[in-house]
Amino acid sequence: MPGKRLAVYFTIFIAFILSIFPLNTNSVIHADNQGGGKRVYIIPIEDDIERGLEAFLSRTTKEAIEDGADHIIFEINTPGGSVEAADNIGTIIASLEVPTTSFIISQALSAGSYIALHTDSIYMTPRATMGASGVINSDGTEADKKAQSAWLKAMTSAAESGGRDPIYAAAMADKDVDLPDLEAPKGKFLTLTPQEAVKVGYSEGIVSDRTELLYELGLSNATIIQNEPTLAENIARFITNPIVVSILLSLAGLGLVVELYSPGFGVPGSIGLISLILFFYGHVVAGLAGMEAIIILLIGIALLIAELFLPGGILGLIGIGAIIASLFMSGANVGDMMMSVSIAFIVAIIVAVILFRRIGLDKGIFRHVILKERTTTELGYVSKENRLDLIGKEGVAVTGLRPSGVALIDNERVDVVTEGSFIQVNTKLKVVKVEGVRVVVREL
Repeated sequence: MPGKRLAVYFTIFIAFILSIFPLNTNSVIHADNQGGGKRVYIIPIEDDIERGLEAFLSRTTKEAIEDGADHIIFEINTPGGSVEAADNIGTIIASLEVPTTSFIISQALSAGSYIALHTDSIYMTPRATMGASGVINSDGTEADKKAQSAWLKAMTSAAESGGRDPIYAAAMADKDVDLPDLEAPKGKFLTLTPQEAVKVGYSEGIVSDRTELLYELGLSNATIIQNEPTLAENIARFITNPIVVSILLSLAGLGLVVELYSPGFGVPGSIGLISLILFFYGHVVAGLAGMEAIIILLIGIALLIAELFLPGGILGLIGIGAIIASLFMSGANVGDMMMSVSIAFIVAIIVAVILFRRIGLDKGIFRHVILKERTTTELGYVSKENRLDLIGKEGVAVTGLRPSGVALIDNERVDVVTEGSFIQVNTKLKVVKVEGVRVVVREL
């Protein structure tokens, strides 16, 4: 019991800690010389591009505008990521009414190059690269023609919006585009070096660090405001990764299934609940899940609990449907969520079958809802007494036996049946055998 209580307390503790994480925190760094009075916001775009990053950029750019930013610099170092998230981030950047600059520190590949093309200017360090923007599925294969065509159009439109030659953006997304002036190998997605980016007009210059960048932009004396993701946003970015979503949902299903076969509430149930809490917490912080998804989730859980006390099964099915609906309402992508839910469902089914074969239904919550008692003969439950004691005894037919009827045997009326012949009333007879509840007689 102490272990069970500890599991419950730990689950509540995790939920409480997550509820008090701050959502908005900025760190401010002032330059040594503040003569210009301009305010420059530095916003990092790092690691994979997903919906959590989108939420972070939406918050920080909004704060920058409200704070009167004169310039926003995006420091980029990303291998790419979600096309949908990149498209939304590009829309956010394109809507800004202050000058924007992409500072590619190491790489702006795939969706990262698409984001960089939405800014007013691009600068790169000597070791940076930009491009390789083909659409790749999660399994490493190329996307279908429709997705590739849409992405190619998005890349060229982003380049044109910044006054850049769209042919190079097309070559980043389509490996069949020929670029003889760059001697780029055909059959591969274009990746620009800093020198090549300057040559084709995709970069305004090569700088070694932020200080040199600010000098090139004429902002050496500006006040620098450094934005960093909060702890909650870092958790959200990690949790909204499709791979992590699959793991969390699998742990949730695994924990809850194992809990069904365990007496009381313990570690498996805690793991399941914490996984669900983390899933919805991350998606709420990322702006993907709203209160409607949380309400539908709670309704689904309530219906599942009600199913334990009410017959029928309909409430349970509706509850499961509500929980799955809340997951899809919170997901960043329907396809990814379908994959994650399917993986979790398969894992839960496999574990449930294994536990059923090894443990049965004698433990856990099933012991309260499944009737295990049987009305066996050993326990004194019999539908009719076995009359083997009548074998060989004689009697008389009280009714006509055609072939069944009633006979009087040892002054007791007994339901009997003949071997197939008819016996008249008051005819003497004898019990020849007893088969279960059938008492078979023969005429003397």
